[in-house]
Amino acid sequence: MREVRNGLIAILLTLAIPDHTAQAGVPLDLPLPKPGSKPDAGEIIAQVYFVNHFYALKNVAIEMDGKTVSVIVTRSQGEQATTNTVKRYLNNEYSDGVIKAKDLAIFTSGNLRGTGMLITDFVDDNQSQSYSVWLPSLRKVRRFAQPAHEDAWGGTDFTFDDVTLRKPHHESHQLLETRPFGQCLAIMEIQETERNWYMKALPAAPVCDHKEKKVFVVKSTHKQANWWYEYRVNYIDTQTFADYRTEYFKNGKMIKTIDRDWGDLGTGDPRGLYWKFWYGKNLVNQHETMAVVPREVITFNTGKKESLWSEDTLTRIKQ
Repeated sequence: MREVRNGLIAILLTLAIPDHTAQAGVPLDLPLPKPGSKPDAGEIIAQVYFVNHFYALKNVAIEMDGKTVSVIVTRSQGEQATTNTVKRYLNNEYSDGVIKAKDLAIFTSGNLRGTGMLITDFVDDNQSQSYSVWLPSLRKVRRFAQPAHEDAWGGTDFTFDDVTLRKPHHESHQLLETRPFGQCLAIMEIQETERNWYMKALPAAPVCDHKEKKVFVVKSTHKQANWWYEYRVNYIDTQTFADYRTEYFKNGKMIKTIDRDWGDLGTGDPRGLYWKFWYGKNLVNQHETMAVVPREVITFNTGKKESLWSEDTLTRIKQ
């Protein structure tokens, strides 16, 4: 337990070199492609970024509904799975021309209980994100520059690159083909007898709901040499721009996969989606992570006060 918490603290203390290349970011009011048009690879990836950052919504709250909560399950090869639960709040409603969005995550149980992160993203894409972290062992907020892209988010198989840091201009993009997805989404397989209360939310079988949907297959190659991956292959819904699967490659070998199941929030915008789950697997060491978000814990466009996304909120986290 101590090793996991200390590992997160070490991650949060790692600083990244800021990217000073002038690039325009994905706008909060990005329109859908016109009906009948054929978006290119760069336009497709911009739409994917829009979907994953909930830009179709003013704000999103992922909280608790009774005992129902979002759970992150991790497992090393040959070991028992462990769980952390988390609440998350994203706010895209800023008009000062400086702040673009804020992302607040609070771990509520497990090895990371009492840890909180507040991430601020800026309108200026040249400006590094800022991180404020509540470390319960220190009982204080620490401020950091953004962590290294390859560092693990909360000790999972999802990197900060995957969750918050990667932007479309970090890669070059190529549309390989458009075809039916043709696959089921993988899950973490845990026997019913081995599941604790929180693991009961995990799917019992691979999810095949999107198998017949048409997807863009986009190859995204990182512009930095010696990056933690060389390129990714993304399978993206042609109607909603939900990215169902991402495959990561290094030295000609697939090293990691992330599968994502998506649900519709009913906003009228086909991009108004939420994650039902993320499942990531490191194919080098066989470590795996599954994050499950029940629909009943999600609210959006809530009218929550801007003061929620503040360091003061971090200081009020209960251990």
